[in-house]
Amino acid sequence: MRDALNRALDTALAEDPATLVFGEDVGRLGGVFRVTDGLQRRHGADRVFDTPIAESGIVGLAVGLAMNGWRPVPEIQFDGFAYPAVDQIVNQMARMHYRSRGAAPMPITLRVPSFGGIQAPEHHGESLEALFAHVPGLRVAAPADPLDAYHLLLQSIRCEDPVVFLEPKARYWDRAPLPEDGWAAAPPMGAGRVVRAGRHATLVAWGAMVRRCLRAAELAAEDGVDLEVVDLRWLKPLDADTVAASAARTRRAVVVHEAPLTAGLGGEVAALITERAFRDLAAPVQRVTGFDVPYPAGPLEPQYLPTVDRILFAVQRTLEY
Repeated sequence: MRDALNRALDTALAEDPATLVFGEDVGRLGGVFRVTDGLQRRHGADRVFDTPIAESGIVGLAVGLAMNGWRPVPEIQFDGFAYPAVDQIVNQMARMHYRSRGAAPMPITLRVPSFGGIQAPEHHGESLEALFAHVPGLRVAAPADPLDAYHLLLQSIRCEDPVVFLEPKARYWDRAPLPEDGWAAAPPMGAGRVVRAGRHATLVAWGAMVRRCLRAAELAAEDGVDLEVVDLRWLKPLDADTVAASAARTRRAVVVHEAPLTAGLGGEVAALITERAFRDLAAPVQRVTGFDVPYPAGPLEPQYLPTVDRILFAVQRTLEY
């Protein structure tokens, strides 16, 4: 996935001289996770450059650049570092196009290494999707595999709206075979996908949890339970049609995410399914999430993140109705 994101950034820089990539250590070092490795060497230090350690300044710079015709792709080094920039993200980046009555487009793609799974120190693992998805004016994307990471990032950079691009850091080292036609055609922007077809219940997830749901589906199949897995891809706007159609088909749904339960995005997905597929549901929508505690650091992380066992237990509960 890391290399796919690098290729997308390389493509975007090559096709549009107004595209800029910047953030803490993204230039000479190539980023903490090496996602921007080699980009400064290929495109120059005036287009791929390091910034001071000042997240609010990074996003504020991006807003000013976008107002002056540039297409900025700033990086927040870790998701937990985004909090100092929330004022700029919510009050400027998300609202400037509306506030200016369309005179100031905001083609900003804010890349944020996100979620858990690497047992990092405190402030280095967060699930901020509900915060950003709640803000009018922002689009939010979260790829689950290398090919989608490539397509979704390019779509985000080419988009005239501001996008918060949540990269599942636990999946940076994922490997996946390419289709026969290489990078293939991009999926429609905003479209989710059925990753695994099934008939007994639907698992809905995004980012790193898609892989975990697929593993749960494999184990459930050994007991004769056929689970469908839906990857949202885009968290704002949500692909309501794909999610509702899957839940109506299987008649049961479990939503899985890393963020805490209360006011998490899973509640929005559950409400959507209930509104769109109520007459077809045979059981209440279940949620498997993180707990209502601060995101833990290091060795406590495995106790916090949704496990395959917790997912399968939720499936068992919904099948008992």
